[in-house]
Amino acid sequence: MTFPQSIATVFRKYAEFGGTATRPEFWWWVLFTALVNAALSSLSVWQTTASGMLPAGPSLTGLWSVAVLVPTLAVTVRRLRAAGYSWGNLFWLLLPVAGLIVLIVLCAQPDRRTAASERDAASSSKAG
Repeated sequence: MTFPQSIATVFRKYAEFGGTATRPEFWWWVLFTALVNAALSSLSVWQTTASGMLPAGPSLTGLWSVAVLVPTLAVTVRRLRAAGYSWGNLFWLLLPVAGLIVLIVLCAQPDRRTAASERDAASSSKAG
């Protein structure tokens, strides 16, 4: 799955928590959201108020984060399901640093079906 296909798939399945997501779909989405977040953070957008000019860049980043919260949760739940884990593993994020590391490791696991078929193929080639 290519970068544009992954982004289109995640936006198409905006709030779909059922099914599975491939590793490329998940990691391309993570890269996309990180790049947009970095670009919005680096913008120097100024907002005119009664007290003068105030930077509005952080507010754009916040708006982006809120806008992609649901699709990010949905693709993460689908990725965990594809790797053979339940959605409850999202609660690892409640642990500040270690939880993120655990979730990264879980999402990086190969698809459950793909890994099982590779094991079956390897065992049948050894038997033959």
